[in-house]
Amino acid sequence: MIKKFIDKLFGKAAGATSLGKRVEVQVAEHGIDPTLLDERAVRVVQTLTEAGFEAYIVGGAVRDLLLGWRPKDFDVATNATPEQVKGLFRRAFIIGRRFRIVHVVYGRGREHEVIEVSTFRALPNAESAEQVTGNEKTSKAELAGKAHVVDAEGRVLRDNVWGPQIEDAARRDFTVNAMYYDPQRQLVVDYHGGLADAKKRVLRMIGDPETRYREDPVRIIRAVRFAAKLGFELEPKTRAPVKASAALLANVPASRLFDEMIKLLQTGHSLASLEQLRKQGLARGVFPILDAMLNSKGELYEGARGQFVRLAFEDTDRRVQEGRGVSPSFMLACMLWHEVLDRWTKIRESGEPTIPALQQAIDAVFDARIGDISGRGKLAADMREIWMMQPRFERRSGSSVFSLIEQPRYRAGFDFLRLRADVGEVDGALADWWEDFALGSDDEREALLEDAREKDKRRSPKTQGQPRKPAAAAAPRAEPEGEDGEGGDAAPAKKRRRRRKPGGARKAEGGTASGPQE
Repeated sequence: MIKKFIDKLFGKAAGATSLGKRVEVQVAEHGIDPTLLDERAVRVVQTLTEAGFEAYIVGGAVRDLLLGWRPKDFDVATNATPEQVKGLFRRAFIIGRRFRIVHVVYGRGREHEVIEVSTFRALPNAESAEQVTGNEKTSKAELAGKAHVVDAEGRVLRDNVWGPQIEDAARRDFTVNAMYYDPQRQLVVDYHGGLADAKKRVLRMIGDPETRYREDPVRIIRAVRFAAKLGFELEPKTRAPVKASAALLANVPASRLFDEMIKLLQTGHSLASLEQLRKQGLARGVFPILDAMLNSKGELYEGARGQFVRLAFEDTDRRVQEGRGVSPSFMLACMLWHEVLDRWTKIRESGEPTIPALQQAIDAVFDARIGDISGRGKLAADMREIWMMQPRFERRSGSSVFSLIEQPRYRAGFDFLRLRADVGEVDGALADWWEDFALGSDDEREALLEDAREKDKRRSPKTQGQPRKPAAAAAPRAEPEGEDGEGGDAAPAKKRRRRRKPGGARKAEGGTASGPQE
């Protein structure tokens, strides 16, 4: 019974997936600019070939080079085993269980670079595949010591069977990601017409798309991500089974699905990715976090709620395209904010004080939308800190003002406040005040505090700490200038009193950088 299932799944070994035909494309045809190459990736290829192995730059890097783009990451594929690769480099580490690969590390600290080296893999076949009932987490004991394992749905759980390059190419997902580039001979090796598809800007699955999605449902998300990032169209046969195959994503570990969502939204094309999800019928029901910010049609909400997320995503895309770091915690905080805000308002209206009400709202949203995702503690802590700063911005007196601007995440919290001001959720003058205070001299700060005290005397205590009802339309925004946080450095409705200081001076006065993040 199991053998019949696996035979059906893999089509009796390689028959389900065409091996293709090796075509060697010379520089006159492919036109790759050698100046776009990474010298360390070239060095890895040279080291492997000098040791007698085959080695090529592979995958998305080749695709981007063909499109005339400088790749962000360079991967290498070789016929050397992970142990053989590790033995050739001073700093190399074998990682992964599902797929064993080698990270070759150059440099140290923030300036380090990782070249990922994988061994050519064989096509799966009925004889080598073993089936287990659970997944990576629930079937650890059964997976131990096995090289090729699938679950009951046909999803590949382990795949560490080495093979020739022609099979390695056939088991890659899309034709444009299945090309190999030899930087020494300036030669592109193409088995599946990837070069022609790249020129036509078409995303086409190698083999039977339905079977390939079943092998690894995350390919569905990758199809969306590449279509949005590259501006390619899904080839009809590749697109046809996408929506029906989406149910398979429920069997993917939550942590992997979470990481794929972050990739989807932090490649510099977040709004295009949302549109692709909607176009493929995947906008709702796949990612709980997206469900919190999209309406029943899979679109951003009308008015301030949708505009808030749109502005945050536009800033994220702009920062990525400018080569600046982006913070996943900031982006996620923006995506979930209005669900937090709705719960906060309801809890506060039931009689709970402002701060405990906000804490309860945050806990409820985390439980509903993020859940228990291993290793995400720092992300959640940063999001919580950004949100918990918001009522503190309303209090502009005493030592709490100084302690707030000294918080490590102050800059992200302020950028978040600025976004709220841009859509009319809080008074733009409040964001102006905090920006002026953070950048001001001692005398200027004292004057600002005195001004705030006078205004607070005239203000009803019942309104303090409560967000305003959003305005119908967002205020015009200027290009963000800050280097910290990620999205709120835009012009408020009210004219600012002074221009920003350079990033170094700003950091000295309380701003800190958000963490960086295809």
